[in-house]
Amino acid sequence: MSNTEAQVTMATDEIRVTVSPQVGGTITEIVHRSSGLSVLGRVPWDPVALPIASFAARDEPEWLTRYTGGWPLLFPNGGDACTVDGMFHGFHGEASISPWRWEASARHLRLARRFYTVPVEMERVLAVEGDTLVVSETLRMQGAKPIDVMWGHHPTFGSDLLDGPFEITAGGGTVTVDDAYDPEANPLRPGAAGRWPLVEGKSGPFDLGHPPQKMAALAYLHDLDAAWLAIRRMDNAIAAQLSWDRRRFPCAWLWYELGGTEVPPWHGRGRLIGLEPNSTMPAYGLATAGTRDANLLRLHPGEEIATELRLHVFKPEGLVVNAR
Repeated sequence: MSNTEAQVTMATDEIRVTVSPQVGGTITEIVHRSSGLSVLGRVPWDPVALPIASFAARDEPEWLTRYTGGWPLLFPNGGDACTVDGMFHGFHGEASISPWRWEASARHLRLARRFYTVPVEMERVLAVEGDTLVVSETLRMQGAKPIDVMWGHHPTFGSDLLDGPFEITAGGGTVTVDDAYDPEANPLRPGAAGRWPLVEGKSGPFDLGHPPQKMAALAYLHDLDAAWLAIRRMDNAIAAQLSWDRRRFPCAWLWYELGGTEVPPWHGRGRLIGLEPNSTMPAYGLATAGTRDANLLRLHPGEEIATELRLHVFKPEGLVVNAR
């Protein structure tokens, strides 16, 4: 179950999905075929299409050399690189930048990896069904004593989906603004909390469903009423709706990069929104989460955990208000 091709493509009559098994099994592109419109984000530089040999990115700049935009998997770490129990965990974790074994058919891709940084094996099955991408994951704990991990997804939307006015809708919940991330283009008040989509901004109430053209911010959606988020282009040309199992991923990181980051390699050119189901918040790695009593995922010897996420890509008929 190994192969060296850089990209694998699956398709139905409705959508085409491209994946990079050699760099984290990242989903790099999803195209709505009848319209030709792409929904995942792309970075404004040429990423390196090779895994990082150490299975760990030293820091965010190194990780970004492999980042395409798209949809990486974050495991067993999310956010800052750190050392826990003598093991170094790279930025956003081993899963996001390492090669996966794989086998594929026209509509299915099976990915598998036995991790180096934790005694875990994971199998992922990506399947296209009509206008929906179904991501099924099974995690098997093979260690002799319990460990704590972070498990999350980093789907990043952009490209044609954000090419014009758009809106974000959700199943409801509480929004908490990150209390440490506060770049110049952040309109949110660090640490503020409110009910989706409204939260306290630096200049009054802020609607996270209708962000401005220039913005850089990080917040968390938690205490979910229903586990789904959607982005609709307001001319109804295209929409994408993500739903997931809130028992496994009780929060979602909300990352807005709309031309607001001027430092390299962004140079103010990014146009991406991350809607990111995760086991844990905040987004600063295992070590920091442990010091802040965050909800880390504890794995026990012999434990097996399965979950599923669904991304529906479609031409909408107005406001997206219900999960598919």
